[in-house]
Amino acid sequence: MYRLIAPLLLTLAFSGSLAASDFDVDVPMHLKGASTFYISGRIGTMPVTEFMVDTGSSYMTINEETLASLKLTEEPIYLRDLTGILANGDTMRVPVYAVSQVQLGDGCLLEEVEVAVFPGATRQILGLSVLLRAAPFVFSTNPPQLQLSNCTLAETKTGDQTVLATGIENL
Repeated sequence: MYRLIAPLLLTLAFSGSLAASDFDVDVPMHLKGASTFYISGRIGTMPVTEFMVDTGSSYMTINEETLASLKLTEEPIYLRDLTGILANGDTMRVPVYAVSQVQLGDGCLLEEVEVAVFPGATRQILGLSVLLRAAPFVFSTNPPQLQLSNCTLAETKTGDQTVLATGIENL
């Protein structure tokens, strides 16, 4: 437990001494009932999806449907099984895969990302395993946005030109 809390506290403490210009990417969030915030993003080359931002979750999670879609176009790599404790105290054993990349918002690209796969059609969760890779980060509710550092700026190639990726809008 300490191994999970200590990096978060260090990240939050360090981020207090940063200026807004110290962050690579601002990712807009939108509020959906019960005080949950979501961002838009992509997993691999899949269409835009939404992720619930959950700083209390240790891992980024995807559902079985998303994994099945990824297997059609890419080769996610099975790494191991993980036994996790859910918010209600129950334990669940889930597989962990490596996916080629995850894009958060319009511009934050992270490569070789580990994701836990939950059964069924559960929502995708953006947890600390990914947020800490883009640390330091700021989770702001006014305005609702994530400010991320240590991102590779997402680019797309069009002919002989390379341009910043666009087209990810709030869902």
